Parts: sequence; C-alpha cells; structure tokens
Amino acid sequence: MSTVSPFTMSKKGLILTVFLHLAMWMYASAQDSLQVQASLDSIKGMADDTLKVNRLMAKSRSLYRYYDRSRNDNAFLQEAINVSHKIRYNKGLAEGYNELGTTKRNKSQYILAADFHERALKYAEDAKDVRLITVSLNNIGVDYRRRDMLPKAFDFHFRALKLAEKNNDIRNICIATNSIGNIKLSDGKYNDAIQEFSRSLQLERDGKNDLGVAINLGNLGYAYEGLGQLDKAIEYYKSSLAVNQAMDNKTGMSICYTCLGAAYQKKKNYTLAMEYLQKALQANDKVDDKVHVAESYLSIGRLLNEQNKNEEARKYIQESIDLGLKWGFKSTLMEAYKAMADNYKRTGDYDRSIDNSNISLLYKDSILNERSTTEFAQMQAMYVVHQKDNQIKQLQQEQDLSQLRIRRNLALAIALAGFLFMLIVGGFFYIRHRNLQANRQTLQLELRSLRSQMNPHFIFNSLSSIHRYIWSNNQEEASDYLTKFSKLMRMILDNSQHTFIPLNKELESLRLYLDLEALRCNNIFDYQIHVAENINEEEVLIPPMIIQPYVENSIWHGLVHRKDKGRLDITVSLNGRVLEIIVTDNGIGRKLAMEIKAKKDHLHNSMGMKVTEGRIALIRKINNTKDANVVVNDLQDHVGLATGTQVKIVLPAEFLF
Repeated sequence: MSTVSPFTMSKKGLILTVFLHLAMWMYASAQDSLQVQASLDSIKGMADDTLKVNRLMAKSRSLYRYYDRSRNDNAFLQEAINVSHKIRYNKGLAEGYNELGTTKRNKSQYILAADFHERALKYAEDAKDVRLITVSLNNIGVDYRRRDMLPKAFDFHFRALKLAEKNNDIRNICIATNSIGNIKLSDGKYNDAIQEFSRSLQLERDGKNDLGVAINLGNLGYAYEGLGQLDKAIEYYKSSLAVNQAMDNKTGMSICYTCLGAAYQKKKNYTLAMEYLQKALQANDKVDDKVHVAESYLSIGRLLNEQNKNEEARKYIQESIDLGLKWGFKSTLMEAYKAMADNYKRTGDYDRSIDNSNISLLYKDSILNERSTTEFAQMQAMYVVHQKDNQIKQLQQEQDLSQLRIRRNLALAIALAGFLFMLIVGGFFYIRHRNLQANRQTLQLELRSLRSQMNPHFIFNSLSSIHRYIWSNNQEEASDYLTKFSKLMRMILDNSQHTFIPLNKELESLRLYLDLEALRCNNIFDYQIHVAENINEEEVLIPPMIIQPYVENSIWHGLVHRKDKGRLDITVSLNGRVLEIIVTDNGIGRKLAMEIKAKKDHLHNSMGMKVTEGRIALIRKINNTKDANVVVNDLQDHVGLATGTQVKIVLPAEFLF
C-alpha cells in the first residue's frame, strides 16, 4: 500500500480550499449580478422623468462598491445620464457627470475625470444650481491637483471657496480650504498651508466630522515637518492618530504611524522610528490593499539602511520586493530595488548594487510608458464619449426638428458658414501670429547688433581715460589702474555674450567702473548703490551695460564740473514685474552742461547714450509693453537753481527661475 506524505496532503487540501472559495465567490458574484440586473430592469420600466433619474442616481451610489470590485462601468449611473440627456435634465446631468468623474479619478484616470467634471460644471451652470457649481469646481480642482497642475487647481478651488462662502456652504468651504492648503504644501509654502489647514480643521471640528479632523491634523503635521519643526509635526501626527484610533480607521492609523516613523527617523531617534514603522506594518496588514504592506516593509528597510544594519535591512526590502512582484506594484518595486542598490553599495558589493539600480530604472521606464499608454487610452475614451454625446444630441435635434425641415437646413447652412468663418479668422490670426514672430526675431537681431556696438564704444572711452591717466600720473598708479581696467574688460566681454545677465554681475561691473572713474578724477565724487530688500540679485536679470552710459553721463557732464565734492546715488527697486533703476547726481545740471559742451565740442554725439536708447526702444517692442523707457528729470532747489539730474530707467522684469 502506498503512502501519501503530509506535505502532499496539505498541498492537495490547499488547492481544494482555493477552488471551493473560488466557486463560492463566483456563485455569489453571479447572484449579485442577477439582482443588480433585475433592479436595473425594473427602474428602466419607469417613465423617463426626473424621478427616474433620481432613483437611478440613488441606486448607483448604493452599488458603488459592487461596481468598484467588479471593475465594470456603473450601469445605473450611465442610464441616469442617458435619461437626463433625453429629457434635458441639466441638474441630473451635472450630478451624473460629477459621479462619473469621481469614479474615474478613484481609478487614477485624471484626464477623463477632469473632462467629466468640466461637463458637470457646464450643466450645473445651465441649471443655475449653486451647490452643484461649487461641487464641480472643487472636483475639477482636485483633478488638476492630482496631475500636479497647481495653478489651475488653485484657480478652481479659489472660485469654489468664494462661491461656498457666499452661500455658507460649510462642506464645500472645508473641501476648498483643505485643497488650497495641499496646493500650498506641494508648492513649499508651508506657512500659507498651515493657515488654510487650521481654518479647515476648525470648520471640521464645528461640523463634528472626525475624518476631516484627522485629515487636517495630519496635513498640519506635513506642513510643520516641511518647516523643519519636527516636534510640532509629531504632536499633530499623534493628534491625528488619536482621532483615527477612535474611528478604528486602519488606513488613517497606518498613515499616521508611517509619518511618525519618518519624523523620528529625521530626528535620528531610530528606536522610536522603528517602533512606529512596525506599528504601521501591523496596521497595514489589516488593510485590503497590500501595497501599503509593501511600502511599510520598504520604509523599515530604508531605516535599517540608514543605521547600517545591512543584513536585516535586506530582509525587509526583499519582503517589499516579493509583495511587489506578487501583486504588480511597479512604483513600490522601483523604490525597493533602488533601496536594495543602496544596501549593496553600503556593503561594498557594487556589482549587485548596479544590477538592482538597473532593475529600478527598468521599472521607472515601465511606469512612464504605462502612464503614457494610460493617458492615450483616456484620450481615446474621451473621444468615444464625445462621439456618443454628439450622437445623442443629433438624435435629439432630429426629434425636435422633424416637423421643421427648412429650419434645420437653415441651421446647417449657418453652422457651415460659421465654420468657414472660423477657418478664415483662424487663418488670419495664424498668419498674423507668424508675422509677429518674424518681426520679433528681426527685433532681437537688431537688439543683439546694438548690444555688440556698446563694447567697442565703452572700450574706446576707457582706453582714452587710461591714456590721459598715464600722462597725468606716475607709472605705479597707472599700472594699478590698468590692472583694474583689464578686470573690468574681462567682465564686460563675458557679460556681452548674453542678452540678459544677473543683476549682481551688472552691479559688480558698475562698481568697478565707478572705482576707476573716481580714481581717474582724483576722487571728486562719492557714490552709493542701493538695492531694494525684495530683490534677489542672483535671480533678477537685466540687459548688460544698460546703466553704465547714464552713470558715465552723470560723471562727465555733471559731477566733474562741480567745485566741491559731488555725489552719485544709484537705487534699484522692483515693483511687481517692473524693474526701476534711478541714477541721481548733484552735478551742475543739464542746461549748464550743454553750454559747456557747446563751447568745447560742437560735433561730438554721445554714442553710448544713443545706442542704449535704441536698445531700450527694441526691448519695448519685443515685449510689446510700455514698461521700458527712460525719464530724465532736472533737479532744482526752491529758488529754481539746478541741483543735479535724475535719470529713471524702467524695464520689464526678467527672472532666472
């Protein structure tokens, strides 16, 4: 008689158990499917009216989890939208498309979600339903936030907030405020985020919404962690944890444990960090979505990596990889293989480190390709939906105009004429845009040409100054002067290669130039350069050599003719998107300077001033703005005597980032 090993028996028993469970699940699913179909058929038998739409929407919401598990489209929701189209029930269409958009967003199909929510907004506006308009605006904001399109997300949430505040819609005020806080958080504006989360938290507490309270407490923890205030972040994480524990919200508890572990890891308190990450692992084990379990193993592995407990870390990271491979968690696998590469690198096993790093990169490429494929599929789905909507509208038009053939033909003719008109207008604007682009390129070439003329002009003036200085001073001082001049020339030649340079480089060359002129003029003037506090000199950009000609004018036509010591002040300020540079001297004034110039040289024209004025005129044309000009004011005392000249240079602000 042959015997069967215990291992063989247990394996057969396991297979039998799996088949029994599978059969029971299939039977239950079939029963559910029959009941759902029967319910749908009974509602379809009703007359097409708003009551039918409301019944379909209610049934759709009650069966949300059933359709989510089966991964099928919600038939009740689709029927509600179809009936709403037939009876032109805008409120039903707004509610239906809002629900449909949310289901797509929950499946990470954000492009489709935004399209459906924007449809919902249109129908809500047609229905003049303020609550539905607010809900739609908030939904669109969330869609764009999930796609990291933060400015558009903020715009929609801000509109929703203003509308909700006007109508005292507390629920939508909370949603909008919390979302705006998350946008500020993503943008690194942590103090602004704290302000928004605090307001949302108070509203949720007043409304006794425990889940909202827990979410906002956790968000406040993220914001304070971003500010580096780890103790305060831990305090908020623990408060959020307490609320989640009171609700027995396993997912929320897991998130809080993970956040606490990460915070204590940053504080280098590895014991507490490990304790909380282990608790997160235990909590995640009770959550259906196993991706959280894989992420918990990975977090523990990274913590052990940081402590150089490489063998132990490797076990946890491998657990994360095993779960990722089993369930197909590509993002987790990408990060897990990256952590494993770091682990082997720490132990000096560079071959395995490179192998794991390459696998991580393969998963990264796969995720990017999958994302592109998904987005393409969403665009195709949008096209199909648009086609179906167009078919529905066409059928409605045929029904409405069946007795009015002439009007229909007229409408088609008008539509065709409108289309042709749009083509003509579009062609006109396209040609106009192309011409504008060509003009812009021409202007940029002219600007480059003028900028190149500045360098020989300035070098000629400076060499003349050196020549006079050498003849009027000793050789040692002349050598020092020439050394400084060579440094200035090098800076100017470097700067002239660029259309715009950082403000600090322009001011550095200007200071060097002023030092040389002061030395050549036997220090007959003092100067001061003041930059406003709201300006980051390394980020604000300015055309090179744009200030120097006006400074040169102030010195040689105003300050050198004074009997006593003169003063030159240069201030730089930023007002919104406009940069202002003011050059002020206490020289003899333009009138007297012109008289002196007329006596000395009737034919000389200031090449530097002429070229600079041309550059500013071209900047004004290229940017199509009035914020590029130069204003010269003659300064006078109370009796009308000249006390100097002030030149105000206004330019459109350019920024490095």
